[in-house]
Amino acid sequence: MTTRQPLPVLPRPDWLRVRFPTGPNYLDLTNIMRTHGLHTVCEEAHCPNIGECWEHRTATVMILGRVCTRACRFCAITTGVPVGVDEAEPERVADAVVKMGLRHAVITSVARDDLPDGGAQVFAETIRAIHRRLPTCSVEVLIPDFEGDAAALQTVMDAGPEILNHNLETVERLQRRVRAKAFYERSLEVLQRAKAMRPDGRTKSGIMLGLGETREEISETLRDLRAVDCDIVTIGQYLRPSEFHLPIVRYVPPEEFAEIKAEGIALGFRHVESGPLVRSSYHAHEQAQRVT
Repeated sequence: MTTRQPLPVLPRPDWLRVRFPTGPNYLDLTNIMRTHGLHTVCEEAHCPNIGECWEHRTATVMILGRVCTRACRFCAITTGVPVGVDEAEPERVADAVVKMGLRHAVITSVARDDLPDGGAQVFAETIRAIHRRLPTCSVEVLIPDFEGDAAALQTVMDAGPEILNHNLETVERLQRRVRAKAFYERSLEVLQRAKAMRPDGRTKSGIMLGLGETREEISETLRDLRAVDCDIVTIGQYLRPSEFHLPIVRYVPPEEFAEIKAEGIALGFRHVESGPLVRSSYHAHEQAQRVT
């Protein structure tokens, strides 16, 4: 039997250090999530911003369980065979959103390729539950590609999310190396269809840097996103969850992120969040305010 060997580790620069999460709001949100039996991508994906975001009472709730049917080589979420669907989950999520007093809720999920609709109906029920319980709260959903199923996407869009987020994750050349069962063109198609289904809604996507992409490939990706009328883009540094995940090819300095942000704004994005610690939901509540 062959044993997986750890890959080389690139030392992390000082400007990527984060503080250990603590504080009253962090502890309160932890309690709310555990009391309601909910999971967050903040915890499952080892997000470096959890301390900052939770202290500002913002968290990304992960529905449909904590086991993903895909095995993307950048992601820390557990891969395996999920068990069933919790029909009471949408109401529990809405209850947690009310208790947190959110003005903007971000909902994501693991990939559920085992379900006929990829979990789209649960997304829709969660959106509706939040809007019903807290009408003043906008909802952003970070969805998988539903394997290109247009009907599943329509189910989500019919529920009226204010922002539909689907990440490209990386440039076209690196897709197969980074993402499992996902395709660059299909992801762009998801964003394009979402905009066509709900022209008054906002679409959003994100990419990671430091996986070996070139500067021109980053520019090409930004142009491709604008070509499907994507409104918001997030750009951050890939941070390796463990020594068995994809290695970091390089750490992109803050000044380069600033240059990419300027390029994105010039291309016409309504908002560009670009920096080493940026993740899909980083400052999501502020982004929502700026693009409405």
